[in-house]
Amino acid sequence: MGSAVGSVRTVAGGRRTAARQQREAEIPEPQRIAASRKGMVATQHHCATRAGVRMLEEGGNAVDAAVAAALALGVCEPAASGIGGQTMMLVHLAEPKRTFALDGSSRAPNRAVSEVFSDRRREVRRGYRASTVPSSLATYHYASSTYGSLDWSKVFKPAIELAQEGYAVSALQHALTQRERQRLIEGTAAPFFLENGRALRTGRTLRQPTLGRTLERIARQGVEEFYLGETADLIHQDMEANDGLIQKDDLAQIPYPIERRPLTARFESSRVFTMPPPGAGRMLVQMLNVYQNLPERAADPDTPLGAVFLAETIRRASLDRQDRPYDPNFYSQVSDREMLQPEYAKRLARRISRRIQSRGETTHLSVMDGAGNVVALTQSIENVYGSCCASPDLGFLYNNYMNAFEYGDASHPYYMRPNAVPWASVAPTVIFRGRRPWLAIGSPGSERIAPSILQVLLRLRHSSPFAAVEAPRIHCSLDGKVSLEASRIRDDVPARLRRHGFEVVPREAYSFYMGCVQMVLRDHRSGELIGVADPRRDGSAAGPAR
Repeated sequence: MGSAVGSVRTVAGGRRTAARQQREAEIPEPQRIAASRKGMVATQHHCATRAGVRMLEEGGNAVDAAVAAALALGVCEPAASGIGGQTMMLVHLAEPKRTFALDGSSRAPNRAVSEVFSDRRREVRRGYRASTVPSSLATYHYASSTYGSLDWSKVFKPAIELAQEGYAVSALQHALTQRERQRLIEGTAAPFFLENGRALRTGRTLRQPTLGRTLERIARQGVEEFYLGETADLIHQDMEANDGLIQKDDLAQIPYPIERRPLTARFESSRVFTMPPPGAGRMLVQMLNVYQNLPERAADPDTPLGAVFLAETIRRASLDRQDRPYDPNFYSQVSDREMLQPEYAKRLARRISRRIQSRGETTHLSVMDGAGNVVALTQSIENVYGSCCASPDLGFLYNNYMNAFEYGDASHPYYMRPNAVPWASVAPTVIFRGRRPWLAIGSPGSERIAPSILQVLLRLRHSSPFAAVEAPRIHCSLDGKVSLEASRIRDDVPARLRRHGFEVVPREAYSFYMGCVQMVLRDHRSGELIGVADPRRDGSAAGPAR
C-alpha cells in the first residue's frame, strides 16, 4: 500500500529526491481500515477523522461528528473544501426512523448576469468573479442545530486547533499546491499556502492563524456572524476591492439547505438512498438498474468483457444525465423521470449488450454512530483550490462554482442567472439491508463520483471492504475515452476496449483522478462498524476507543 500511495505522489509532484523520500517516510501512513462497535468515521484526511471521532467520544452523534470532520477538512484539505464552498448530505436518523437529503447548494450572486463578464471563459474559472455565495456554514448550522446533540462551539474546536497549531503537509498536498502555485500567485491566496513562491515541503507544518481567528469568531457568535456580521463585512470589502460579485445583500440571504426526499432504488437485496438533483444520484441509480439486467458474464469489472460493459454503462449514464437535466426547484420542467425507471434500464442493458457484441475538487466523509445514525457528506470548493482567492483578513478560499453553470442555452435548468444553484456531481449514499442502514459511501472526483461508487458496490459482492475500495478503477468520458489504472488491470483489457471503439488513457496506479471512496459499513455477523479510507489520497478511518 505504501508504494501505491507513492506512485500517486510521484505523478502529481514529479520525480522525488532521496531527501524528500526520507521526509515522506517520517509521516506515518494513515490507518486505512478500522473497526469499532461505538461508531466509525472515514474521511479524506486523518486529522479530520480524529475530529469526528473526538465528537463521538464526547457524547455527540453522527451529525456532530460529520460537521466537526467537515470543518476540519476545510483546514487540513484546503484544496478540496472549506467554509467558502458548498456541502451536500445524506442523513439517516435512527429515532425517528427517517432518511433524507440536505441540499446545501450555493447560490449565484444577485449581480451574476452575463453582461458583467468581459471574458467569461476565464472569469468563471478562477478569480473573484468565479465564486458563488458560500453555503457550507449554513448547512453545517442547520444540521447541527436541528439534528446534532453538541453545542455549535464544541464542533468547531478541532478545526480551530488544527488551524492554530497546524498539521504536517503530506506529499499529496505538496504536489497539488506546487501544481497550482501559479494560479495561487495570480489570485490572492498564495500567502496562505506558499513560502517564497513555493509549496511547503512534505513534512513541514502548515499553520493558518488567520483562518483560526475566523473560525473562532463564528464559533463564538454563531452562523449569522459569517452572513451578517464582521465576516460578511470583510467579504464584501474584499469583493469590492477585487471586482467580485458577492456583496452584503447576497450574504444576508443566508443559503440554508433544503431537505429533499432521496432517490431510492433496489440493488439486489439492498435498498439504496442517494442524492437527488442537483446532485448526481440519478446516474448511480441508473447504472445500478442496468447492472441488474446484464448477463452474469458481463457483470465482473475485472474481466475484459466486464470492463467493456462497465465503460459503456458509465458512458450511457453520463450521456443521459447531460440530456435530461432538471432543477428540483423547477420540477415542472421535467416531462418524465425515465433515467430512474427499471424498464428503461432493461432497454438500455439490451442496447449495451448489442453494441458490445457488435464491437472533475471535492471531499467526502462517512459516519455511523453506535445508536444507528448515519451521515454521508460530500463538500467542495469546485476545482483544486477553488477560485485561488482568499481575503487576507479571513483565510479561507472562495469557491469557483460559477464554472458549474450552463452559459449557452437559456432554457437549461442550470443556466446562469441570479440566485441559481450550480449543477453538482456529488452522490452521498446510504444503503440499507432490511430495516437497518448497512453502508454509508461517497467519493470526490466530479463526473467520476458515481462510477467510483458503482465499482465499489459491484466488488463488495465478493470482496472484503478494503479490497473493494482499493481495487483498480476505470472511467469512461462522454466521448468514449476510458481512463484506467493500467498497471493494476489485466493486460488484455485495453485491447478489448479498443476493439469496441474506446480510446484508452492509461493512468498511474492508485490514481488521484479515480476518486477517493470513504465508506463505513455495518458487519451483519459481528455488528461491528467497519471504516475504509481509500488509499488514493490522505484519508483514514477510526472509531471511538473500545
